[in-house]
Amino acid sequence: MMLHLAQVHQQAPSQPPGLKLLAAQEVGDAWTVLTGEVLLPPEQADKVKPAQLVLADLSPDNEVLQLQDAKDWVLEIIQSHLGDATIPTLLKDEVERAEQWRQSLTLQSQELDRRALEMEARREQIQELEENLKQERRDLELQREQLGQAQQQFEMLRNQLSDQSV
Repeated sequence: MMLHLAQVHQQAPSQPPGLKLLAAQEVGDAWTVLTGEVLLPPEQADKVKPAQLVLADLSPDNEVLQLQDAKDWVLEIIQSHLGDATIPTLLKDEVERAEQWRQSLTLQSQELDRRALEMEARREQIQELEENLKQERRDLELQREQLGQAQQQFEMLRNQLSDQSV
């Protein structure tokens, strides 16, 4: 037994109505569009009107087992899948939100890149200052040594002068 969506059609008033098969249910809610026709048994032909949409249970050899009007089924699908026009709005909102996230992430990435460059520049400045301080320390040490030597020479000269004056 397989469920089909079909439309009742009648080629001529003298001929029995048939079903123009539109889709067949696969698994769950999956449907496949198809084409084909099935004749209605006389006992079911009286229950339908031309152009009416119906759900038909067909046997494996395309024998009509059961028919029901598809109106409620179609309305249920519309209500559950397309109702309130919120789905297009919801999708639009999601697209907008995704675009805002993308823009936000781009801005954050740019800000992080800018900060990384600033940190690298500051690191280089600090290294340069450290090198300058080391050089100044070496210069001060050299000056201290020179001052110490100058003091020693001064003391030697002073001692020589004091020895000569005695």
